[in-house]
Amino acid sequence: MNHISTSLPILDGYDKVSGRLCFTEDMKLEGLLHAKLIFSSVAHATIKHIDIEAARAVPGVIGIFHHGNTPGNTYNSTIWFEGQEAPEDETMFPGVLRHIGDRVAAVIAETQEIADKAVRLIEVEYDRLPAVFDAFAARDLCEEMASSDQKSIFEKPVNETTFDYGNTRAAFDRADLIVEDTVTTPKTHHCAMENHVCVAMPEADGRILILTPCQSIFAVQFVVARAIGVPASQLRVVKTPIGGSFGGKAEPVLDPLCAWFAKTLERPVTIAFSRAETFTATRTRCKAIGYIQTAVNRDGRILARDTDVLIDVGAYCTGGIFLPESMAQRLCRIYNIENQHYRGRSFYTNTLPSGAYRGYGSPQIHAISEINLDHVARRLGMDPVKFRLKNLISPNDVDPVTGLGLGNARIRDCVEQGSVHFDWGNRWSAGSTEGRRKRGVGMACATHINGCFPGFHEATTATLRVREDGGLDLTCALHDLGCGSNTVLAQIIAEVLDISPLSIVFSEVDTEICDYDLGTRASRMTYIAGEAVRRTAEKLKLQIFAMASLELNCAATDLFITDGRVFCGDRRDSSISLGELAAREADRDRSLSTTETYRASANPGSYAAHFAEVEVDTLTGAVQVVDYLAVHDLGRAINPQLVEGQIHGGVQMGMGFALFEDIDIDVDNGRVKGDRFSRYHLVNAPEMPLVKVLLVEKHEPTGPYGAKAVGEIATIPPAPAIVNAINHALDTNLTELPVTPERIIGALSPTG
Repeated sequence: MNHISTSLPILDGYDKVSGRLCFTEDMKLEGLLHAKLIFSSVAHATIKHIDIEAARAVPGVIGIFHHGNTPGNTYNSTIWFEGQEAPEDETMFPGVLRHIGDRVAAVIAETQEIADKAVRLIEVEYDRLPAVFDAFAARDLCEEMASSDQKSIFEKPVNETTFDYGNTRAAFDRADLIVEDTVTTPKTHHCAMENHVCVAMPEADGRILILTPCQSIFAVQFVVARAIGVPASQLRVVKTPIGGSFGGKAEPVLDPLCAWFAKTLERPVTIAFSRAETFTATRTRCKAIGYIQTAVNRDGRILARDTDVLIDVGAYCTGGIFLPESMAQRLCRIYNIENQHYRGRSFYTNTLPSGAYRGYGSPQIHAISEINLDHVARRLGMDPVKFRLKNLISPNDVDPVTGLGLGNARIRDCVEQGSVHFDWGNRWSAGSTEGRRKRGVGMACATHINGCFPGFHEATTATLRVREDGGLDLTCALHDLGCGSNTVLAQIIAEVLDISPLSIVFSEVDTEICDYDLGTRASRMTYIAGEAVRRTAEKLKLQIFAMASLELNCAATDLFITDGRVFCGDRRDSSISLGELAAREADRDRSLSTTETYRASANPGSYAAHFAEVEVDTLTGAVQVVDYLAVHDLGRAINPQLVEGQIHGGVQMGMGFALFEDIDIDVDNGRVKGDRFSRYHLVNAPEMPLVKVLLVEKHEPTGPYGAKAVGEIATIPPAPAIVNAINHALDTNLTELPVTPERIIGALSPTG
C-alpha cells in the first residue's frame, strides 16, 4: 500500500490556516443585499399585528417580508428526496409562532447596518397561546387530549416506534435481579465555528443560485422548491466551504428565505446569523428521557431489557419522526439480549427545534443504556468490563431490528485490548481515594451505522476524468464538512491508480453537474462514497490499460501504473504518461473518463469502547477527566492522523455532553438561557485530558480497503464513560446529564 494507511495532511489545510479559503460570509458580490430577521419573543402565539411602517421608511431598506406577504407553503426541512414522508409543519414565516426564536419577519437592506437599525423599529402584537416546555408535559397533554375532541400539535406523538422480540415478560419473571433507571440527556448545540449563513442570487437564465455551506445540495434544492413553490429545476445549489456543521447544517434553515428574497427582489441576498441567533433560531440535539429496566441472572447474563424513551423534538417535526426508530437500531446492535421491548415516542414542545447532531440519536440512547448497564454491574458486584464481555455481540451477528448482518464487528477486541492498555483491573479495584478529591474509572461501549442501507436511495455516483497534465478531476456530490473527507477519498483513488493524491481536483458540489446523492450524513462518506470512488478508479484503470496497450503495443495484463505513468512489464523504456493518453483521446474528440454508480448492499456496525478516569472534588463538585483511552473498531484507517483528529474532537464533544453543555430552556417561559458562549459552557483546552487512541483494524469486507466509519461514533461513548467514572468515584447513581457540580453536591448531601 502506497497511499492507504498514510497520514497525509488535509488537502486544504494550508488554505484554511493562511486565510486563503473563502467561506460564504467572506464573499463580496456586487449589489449584495443584507437580511436581518426579527424573532418571536414568546413561546406560542398568533401574530395579531405587525407594524412595519417605521422600518420601511428607513433609507436603504429594500423590502420587508412576513407571513402576510410570503408563500405559506408547508415543508419539512429534513427531507432529502422526493417521496420521503414526514410531517410538513414549517413555513418560511408562520402566522402561529411555536417557540421563542421562531421567525416573525425580515428586513432586507443595502447594508447590514441599515437592516439591523430597521428591524429594531418593527413592532409586533401577539395573542398568546398555552405553551409546553418539556416532554413530560407533552406526553401528559397528549394522553389528556386523546379522550377529547381538541385539535392541536400536541394531540398525538410526532411518531411512535415499538418493537418486541423474545418474551420479555417471562424473562423478567425468572430474573435474579432487575435494575431500573431514568436517564435524561439535554438539548445541546453544535457550536460550529461558522454560524449559519446563506447567499442566493438570480442567474441570467432565470434560475436562482443558492450558495450554502450545506451537507446535501439536493436536500436544499428539494426543500427550497417546496417552500417557495417553484420546480426544483429552477434552483441551482452549490455547496460552499463549510466552517463546521456536525449536523447543524444538514437542514436548510436559511436557504428558503434567502432564495425567496433573491427571487422577489431580483438581486443577490445574504443572511448571516450571529452567534446568539444560531443558538436560538436553528437546530439542537434533541432532549431524551429514557426509562430502562434490565433483567439479569446471578452470573451476569442479560436476560431481558425494557426501554421507553421520550424524545423532545421541539417546535417542528424536522427529523423527529425518524428518531425513535434510529435510537432503536443503535440500541440493539451491541449486546446479545434475547428478550427485548422498546418503545420510543417523539413529542412536540414549544422549544427550539431539534435536528441532526453527530450521531443522530446514538449519544442519547447509549447514555441511557450504558449508564444503566454500569448500575447493573455495581448491583451484581461485578467488574463492568467482565459484565459487558459476557453479553457483547460477535462478528457476523445479526441486527434484530433490521435483520442485517453486523459485519466484522470487533467490539470484543475493543473492550479486551482497551482494558489491558488502560490497566482497567487495577484501577477499578483501587476505587475512590480518601479525602476531598476522589478518583474513579468508567467505561462505555458504543456502536453506529455505516450509511442508510437498506433505505433512502443509498448510492453514490462518481466521475473521474484524466486531465492532459496527468492529474484527475473528480465530479461527485461529496460534501467535505471540514474534517478531511476529500483527503481520504483522494488517497483511495491514488491507491488504485498510483498517482499523487495532490494531483486530484474535486469539482464543485453543484446540482448542475453532480448526480443525485444523499450528501454527508449517517456516517456514509468513507464507507459509501469511498467505495464508490474506489470502484470508479478501478474502472478507469481498466480503460487506461485498454488504451495504453494499443499505444505501447503491449498486452493489457502486462501493464502497470507508477507515479502517473503506464509501463509495459519489464520494458522500462516503454511507457506513456496518463496526461499523454488523455491528450491523444482529446485529439480524437474523446475524454479519458468514466462514471460509476455504487449501490450499498450492507450496513455493518462501527464499534468503540472508551475508558475514562476522573477526579471529583467533593467540596465543589468540580470534575476533572485525568486520563482517557478511546479504542475503535474501524476496519482500516485510511488516514490514521485524520482518524485520531476525529476521535479527539469526538471526545471533546462527549465530555461537554457529560459535564457542561445544555441550552437550558427556562421552564417558566421557554427562553433559551444558554444563547451565547458566555452562557453555554464548552470543554476548552485546559479541561481536555491527554486522549490516547487505539485502533482495531480487522478489515470490513464491504468497505473500501476494509474501512468503516469513525466520524460520528467518536462522540458517542465519552458521556456514559465519564458519568460511570463519576459514579464509581462517589458511589452514586447520577443519571441526569450534564452532571454539573450542583447535581454532584446534591447527590452527596444527606438529603440528595
